[in-house]
Amino acid sequence: MPDSIPPHTPPAGTAQRPLQRWRGEGRQQQIDVVAEEVPIALRYNGATFAVMMATPCDLEDFALGFSLSEGLVTAPAQLLAIEVRPQLEGIELQMTVCEDAPAAQLDPANARLLPGRGGCGLCGTRQLEDVLRPLPQIRERRTYAPAALRRALATLAQHQPMNAASGSTHAAAWADASGRIGWVREDVGRHNALDKLIGALHHNEHTVDGGLLVISSRASYEMVSKAVRAGASMLAAVSAPTALAIDLARGGGLCLVGFARESGFNVYTHPERLQADDR
Repeated sequence: MPDSIPPHTPPAGTAQRPLQRWRGEGRQQQIDVVAEEVPIALRYNGATFAVMMATPCDLEDFALGFSLSEGLVTAPAQLLAIEVRPQLEGIELQMTVCEDAPAAQLDPANARLLPGRGGCGLCGTRQLEDVLRPLPQIRERRTYAPAALRRALATLAQHQPMNAASGSTHAAAWADASGRIGWVREDVGRHNALDKLIGALHHNEHTVDGGLLVISSRASYEMVSKAVRAGASMLAAVSAPTALAIDLARGGGLCLVGFARESGFNVYTHPERLQADDR
Protein backbone atom coordinates (compact mmCIF):
# COMPACT_ATOMS: atom_id res chain seq x y z
CA MET A 1 0.00 0.00 0.00
CA PRO A 2 1.53 3.37 -0.95
CA ASP A 3 2.77 5.56 1.91
CA SER A 4 1.81 8.80 0.20
CA ILE A 5 -1.10 10.19 -1.76
CA PRO A 6 -0.92 8.82 -5.32
CA PRO A 7 -0.85 11.05 -8.39
CA HIS A 8 -4.13 12.37 -9.80
CA THR A 9 -3.84 10.20 -12.90
CA PRO A 10 -3.26 6.57 -11.91
CA PRO A 11 -1.82 4.08 -14.43
CA ALA A 12 -4.20 2.42 -16.86
CA GLY A 13 -5.90 -0.55 -15.24
CA THR A 14 -6.00 1.06 -11.80
CA ALA A 15 -8.43 3.28 -9.93
CA GLN A 16 -8.40 5.51 -6.87
CA ARG A 17 -10.29 4.73 -3.69
CA PRO A 18 -10.38 6.48 -0.28
CA LEU A 19 -9.04 4.72 2.79
CA GLN A 20 -8.39 5.32 6.48
CA ARG A 21 -4.80 4.44 7.33
CA TRP A 22 -4.14 3.26 10.88
CA ARG A 23 -0.60 3.50 12.24
CA GLY A 24 -0.22 2.97 15.96
CA GLU A 25 -2.76 5.25 17.63
CA GLY A 26 -3.00 7.56 14.64
CA ARG A 27 -5.43 7.60 11.74
CA GLN A 28 -5.17 9.41 8.43
CA GLN A 29 -7.55 9.81 5.49
CA GLN A 30 -5.83 9.10 2.19
CA ILE A 31 -6.47 8.08 -1.40
CA ASP A 32 -5.08 4.74 -2.50
CA VAL A 33 -4.44 3.31 -5.97
CA VAL A 34 -5.92 -0.16 -6.47
CA ALA A 35 -6.06 -2.55 -9.41
CA GLU A 36 -9.28 -2.74 -11.39
CA GLU A 37 -11.02 -6.09 -11.75
CA VAL A 38 -14.07 -6.37 -14.03
CA PRO A 39 -15.99 -9.16 -15.76
CA ILE A 40 -14.78 -9.70 -19.34
CA ALA A 41 -17.11 -11.77 -21.54
CA LEU A 42 -15.36 -13.54 -24.42
CA ARG A 43 -17.69 -14.15 -27.34
CA TYR A 44 -16.85 -15.95 -30.58
CA ASN A 45 -19.09 -15.35 -33.59
CA GLY A 46 -21.82 -14.26 -31.20
CA ALA A 47 -21.56 -17.17 -28.74
CA THR A 48 -20.24 -16.58 -25.23
CA PHE A 49 -17.42 -18.95 -24.29
CA ALA A 50 -16.38 -17.65 -20.87
CA VAL A 51 -16.50 -14.70 -18.50
CA MET A 52 -13.13 -13.92 -16.96
CA MET A 53 -12.30 -11.49 -14.18
CA ALA A 54 -9.49 -9.33 -15.51
CA THR A 55 -7.91 -5.90 -15.51
CA PRO A 56 -9.57 -3.84 -18.28
CA CYS A 57 -6.55 -2.84 -20.33
CA ASP A 58 -4.67 -4.44 -23.25
CA LEU A 59 -7.90 -6.26 -24.05
CA GLU A 60 -7.07 -6.87 -27.71
CA ASP A 61 -3.90 -8.63 -26.55
CA PHE A 62 -5.97 -10.59 -24.03
CA ALA A 63 -8.44 -11.67 -26.71
CA LEU A 64 -5.73 -13.01 -29.02
CA GLY A 65 -3.57 -14.55 -26.31
CA PHE A 66 -6.54 -16.26 -24.62
CA SER A 67 -7.78 -17.57 -27.96
CA LEU A 68 -4.39 -19.05 -28.81
CA SER A 69 -3.62 -20.53 -25.40
CA GLU A 70 -7.11 -22.05 -25.11
CA GLY A 71 -6.85 -23.58 -28.59
CA LEU A 72 -9.82 -21.59 -29.87
CA VAL A 73 -7.73 -20.44 -32.81
CA THR A 74 -4.69 -22.27 -34.11
CA ALA A 75 -3.06 -19.21 -35.66
CA PRO A 76 -3.47 -15.44 -35.16
CA ALA A 77 -4.83 -15.05 -38.69
CA GLN A 78 -7.93 -17.07 -37.74
CA LEU A 79 -9.03 -14.25 -35.42
CA LEU A 80 -10.48 -11.85 -37.99
CA ALA A 81 -11.75 -9.03 -35.78
CA ILE A 82 -11.92 -7.94 -32.14
CA GLU A 83 -14.49 -5.45 -30.89
CA VAL A 84 -14.36 -4.15 -27.33
CA ARG A 85 -17.86 -3.34 -26.12
CA PRO A 86 -18.21 -1.71 -22.68
CA GLN A 87 -21.41 -2.75 -20.92
CA LEU A 88 -23.06 -1.70 -17.68
CA GLU A 89 -22.05 -4.98 -16.04
CA GLY A 90 -18.57 -5.25 -17.54
CA ILE A 91 -16.94 -5.54 -20.96
CA GLU A 92 -17.68 -7.81 -23.91
CA LEU A 93 -14.96 -8.91 -26.29
CA GLN A 94 -16.80 -9.69 -29.52
CA MET A 95 -14.51 -11.77 -31.69
CA THR A 96 -15.03 -12.89 -35.25
CA VAL A 97 -13.19 -16.03 -36.29
CA CYS A 98 -12.95 -17.76 -39.63
CA GLU A 99 -15.02 -20.85 -40.34
CA ASP A 100 -12.16 -23.31 -39.91
CA ALA A 101 -11.19 -22.01 -36.46
CA PRO A 102 -12.07 -24.31 -33.52
CA ALA A 103 -14.00 -21.42 -31.94
CA ALA A 104 -16.39 -21.42 -34.91
CA GLN A 105 -17.52 -24.91 -33.93
CA LEU A 106 -18.14 -24.25 -30.26
CA ASP A 107 -20.88 -26.28 -28.65
CA PRO A 108 -22.82 -24.01 -26.28
CA ALA A 109 -23.43 -27.01 -24.02
CA ASN A 110 -19.67 -27.29 -23.40
CA ALA A 111 -18.97 -23.62 -22.80
CA ARG A 112 -17.65 -22.57 -19.44
CA LEU A 113 -20.48 -22.39 -16.95
CA LEU A 114 -18.84 -20.23 -14.28
CA PRO A 115 -16.94 -16.95 -14.46
CA GLY A 116 -13.16 -17.28 -14.44
CA ARG A 117 -12.02 -15.58 -11.25
CA GLY A 118 -8.93 -13.43 -11.21
CA GLY A 119 -6.79 -16.17 -9.66
CA CYS A 120 -8.21 -19.07 -11.66
CA GLY A 121 -7.26 -20.22 -15.12
CA LEU A 122 -9.92 -22.87 -15.59
CA CYS A 123 -12.97 -21.78 -13.59
CA GLY A 124 -16.09 -23.08 -15.27
CA THR A 125 -14.41 -25.69 -17.46
CA ARG A 126 -17.04 -28.36 -17.94
CA GLN A 127 -15.09 -31.46 -18.90
CA LEU A 128 -12.22 -32.99 -16.89
CA GLU A 129 -10.39 -33.84 -20.09
CA ASP A 130 -10.23 -30.11 -20.88
CA VAL A 131 -7.88 -29.70 -17.94
CA LEU A 132 -5.10 -31.92 -19.25
CA ARG A 133 -5.19 -31.50 -22.99
CA PRO A 134 -2.10 -32.97 -24.71
CA LEU A 135 0.68 -30.43 -25.13
CA PRO A 136 2.83 -29.99 -28.22
CA GLN A 137 6.60 -30.30 -28.09
CA ILE A 138 8.56 -27.05 -28.01
CA ARG A 139 10.32 -26.66 -31.35
CA GLU A 140 13.10 -24.16 -30.56
CA ARG A 141 14.90 -25.23 -27.40
CA ARG A 142 17.29 -22.37 -26.83
CA THR A 143 19.84 -22.09 -24.07
CA TYR A 144 20.36 -19.05 -21.85
CA ALA A 145 23.14 -17.78 -19.66
CA PRO A 146 22.25 -17.39 -15.97
CA ALA A 147 23.26 -13.75 -16.31
CA ALA A 148 20.44 -13.22 -18.82
CA LEU A 149 17.89 -14.64 -16.40
CA ARG A 150 19.27 -12.51 -13.57
CA ARG A 151 19.08 -9.39 -15.73
CA ALA A 152 15.44 -10.02 -16.58
CA LEU A 153 14.59 -10.61 -12.92
CA ALA A 154 16.47 -7.48 -11.86
CA THR A 155 14.55 -5.22 -14.24
CA LEU A 156 11.08 -6.78 -14.08
CA ALA A 157 9.79 -4.41 -11.39
CA GLN A 158 10.72 -1.40 -13.53
CA HIS A 159 8.17 -2.55 -16.11
CA GLN A 160 5.23 -2.90 -13.69
CA PRO A 161 3.57 0.52 -13.31
CA MET A 162 0.25 -0.95 -12.19
CA ASN A 163 1.86 -3.01 -9.46
CA ALA A 164 4.06 -0.11 -8.38
CA ALA A 165 0.93 1.96 -7.87
CA SER A 166 -1.41 -0.67 -6.45
CA GLY A 167 0.70 -3.58 -5.20
CA SER A 168 -1.87 -6.10 -6.43
CA THR A 169 -1.15 -7.11 -10.02
CA HIS A 170 0.91 -9.86 -11.60
CA ALA A 171 3.21 -9.44 -14.57
CA ALA A 172 4.36 -11.63 -17.44
CA ALA A 173 7.42 -10.56 -19.41
CA TRP A 174 9.29 -11.69 -22.50
CA ALA A 175 13.07 -11.26 -22.60
CA ASP A 176 15.63 -11.82 -25.34
CA ALA A 177 18.80 -13.88 -25.17
CA SER A 178 20.61 -11.15 -23.25
CA GLY A 179 17.85 -10.87 -20.65
CA ARG A 180 16.59 -7.54 -21.96
CA ILE A 181 12.85 -7.30 -21.38
CA GLY A 182 10.97 -6.41 -24.54
CA TRP A 183 7.29 -6.77 -23.63
CA VAL A 184 5.40 -6.88 -20.34
CA ARG A 185 1.71 -7.16 -19.54
CA GLU A 186 0.02 -6.84 -16.14
CA ASP A 187 -3.27 -8.10 -14.74
CA VAL A 188 -4.87 -9.09 -11.45
CA GLY A 189 -4.84 -12.68 -12.75
CA ARG A 190 -1.48 -14.30 -13.41
CA HIS A 191 -2.87 -16.31 -16.32
CA ASN A 192 -4.53 -13.20 -17.78
CA ALA A 193 -1.18 -11.40 -17.72
CA LEU A 194 0.42 -14.27 -19.61
CA ASP A 195 -2.41 -14.40 -22.16
CA LYS A 196 -2.06 -10.65 -22.70
CA LEU A 197 1.70 -11.02 -23.20
CA ILE A 198 1.23 -13.80 -25.76
CA GLY A 199 -1.32 -11.67 -27.59
CA ALA A 200 0.95 -8.61 -27.51
CA LEU A 201 3.83 -10.56 -29.02
CA HIS A 202 1.67 -11.78 -31.89
CA HIS A 203 0.12 -8.34 -32.43
CA ASN A 204 3.65 -6.96 -32.76
CA GLU A 205 4.49 -9.76 -35.21
CA HIS A 206 7.06 -11.16 -32.80
CA THR A 207 7.26 -14.91 -32.29
CA VAL A 208 7.32 -16.39 -28.82
CA ASP A 209 9.26 -19.41 -30.07
CA GLY A 210 12.34 -20.06 -28.02
CA GLY A 211 11.78 -17.06 -25.77
CA LEU A 212 12.40 -16.54 -22.08
CA LEU A 213 9.22 -15.84 -20.11
CA VAL A 214 9.33 -14.38 -16.60
CA ILE A 215 6.25 -14.31 -14.38
CA SER A 216 5.76 -12.63 -11.02
CA SER A 217 3.67 -15.50 -9.66
CA ARG A 218 3.76 -19.21 -8.96
CA ALA A 219 4.06 -21.65 -11.85
CA SER A 220 0.83 -23.59 -11.74
CA TYR A 221 0.08 -26.13 -14.44
CA GLU A 222 -2.01 -23.77 -16.59
CA MET A 223 0.91 -21.30 -16.72
CA VAL A 224 3.21 -24.06 -17.95
CA SER A 225 0.57 -25.19 -20.44
CA LYS A 226 0.25 -21.68 -21.87
CA ALA A 227 4.04 -21.27 -22.06
CA VAL A 228 4.49 -24.59 -23.88
CA ARG A 229 1.68 -23.87 -26.33
CA ALA A 230 3.26 -20.47 -27.01
CA GLY A 231 6.58 -22.13 -27.78
CA ALA A 232 8.70 -20.63 -24.99
CA SER A 233 12.03 -22.27 -24.14
CA MET A 234 12.08 -21.22 -20.51
CA LEU A 235 9.54 -20.12 -17.90
CA ALA A 236 10.93 -18.48 -14.78
CA ALA A 237 8.52 -17.95 -11.90
CA VAL A 238 9.20 -15.77 -8.88
CA SER A 239 7.30 -18.25 -6.70
CA ALA A 240 6.99 -22.04 -6.57
CA PRO A 241 5.88 -24.53 -9.21
CA THR A 242 3.42 -27.33 -8.60
CA ALA A 243 4.17 -31.02 -9.12
CA LEU A 244 1.87 -31.19 -12.13
CA ALA A 245 3.51 -28.08 -13.62
CA ILE A 246 6.92 -29.76 -13.33
CA ASP A 247 5.66 -32.94 -15.00
CA LEU A 248 4.09 -31.00 -17.87
CA ALA A 249 7.19 -28.86 -18.36
CA ARG A 250 9.43 -31.93 -18.47
CA GLY A 251 7.22 -33.62 -21.03
CA GLY A 252 6.79 -30.55 -23.21
CA GLY A 253 10.47 -29.63 -23.29
CA LEU A 254 10.16 -26.46 -21.21
CA CYS A 255 12.93 -25.37 -18.86
CA LEU A 256 11.04 -24.49 -15.67
CA VAL A 257 12.63 -22.24 -13.07
CA GLY A 258 11.05 -21.49 -9.70
CA PHE A 259 11.81 -19.22 -6.74
CA ALA A 260 13.64 -17.04 -9.24
CA ARG A 261 15.72 -14.28 -7.67
CA GLU A 262 18.81 -12.36 -8.72
CA SER A 263 20.69 -14.19 -5.97
CA GLY A 264 19.65 -17.65 -7.13
CA PHE A 265 16.88 -19.92 -8.41
CA ASN A 266 15.73 -23.53 -8.64
CA VAL A 267 15.79 -25.30 -11.99
CA TYR A 268 13.18 -28.08 -12.02
CA THR A 269 13.32 -29.31 -15.62
CA HIS A 270 15.82 -29.30 -18.48
CA PRO A 271 18.74 -27.65 -16.64
CA GLU A 272 20.84 -28.06 -19.78
CA ARG A 273 19.14 -24.90 -21.08
CA LEU A 274 21.12 -22.81 -18.59
CA GLN A 275 24.77 -22.57 -19.52
CA ALA A 276 27.23 -21.43 -16.85
CA ASP A 277 28.55 -17.98 -17.60
CA ASP A 278 30.13 -16.91 -14.33
CA ARG A 279 33.26 -18.99 -14.07
